[in-house]
Amino acid sequence: MAVFTAEQRRELDGRLSARFIALDPSGYFLIKLDREAGELIAEHYGNAIDERGLATDPDSGAVISCRGAGPRQPLAVYRARSAKELGMALTEGEGPHPISRLDHALYLGRELQKAERCLEEGGDYLQD
Repeated sequence: MAVFTAEQRRELDGRLSARFIALDPSGYFLIKLDREAGELIAEHYGNAIDERGLATDPDSGAVISCRGAGPRQPLAVYRARSAKELGMALTEGEGPHPISRLDHALYLGRELQKAERCLEEGGDYLQD
C-alpha cells in the first residue's frame, strides 16, 4: 500500500481548498493571535449571501472583500487560551451559536489548531 507523502498531502489540500464552498449565513470569522496575552482571537462578522453565493454587507449589500477592504465592526469577539477552548465557546452551551454549517465548524477547527501551533511556535499565522 502506497503511503501519502507530506508533499502529496499539501497538494491534495490545495485541490480541496479550490472547490466551491457554500458560505455560512450566520457569518464569518477572522482569526488572530494576541501573543502578549497568549490567546487566540476569533472575531465574528455578520453577512448576507447574494444570489451568486457571495458574502455581502447586510447593511449596504456590497460584496465583502476577502482582502479586508473597509472597516467593519465584529458582532462578537471570542478569546481563548487554546483551540479547543475557543471551539467550545463557539459551539457549546445555550446559544445561539455563530456557526450554522458543519463544514464551517470543521474549517474553523482546522484554522484554530493552525493558529494555536503558530502561537506556541512563534510563527506567523495566515488564515486560509
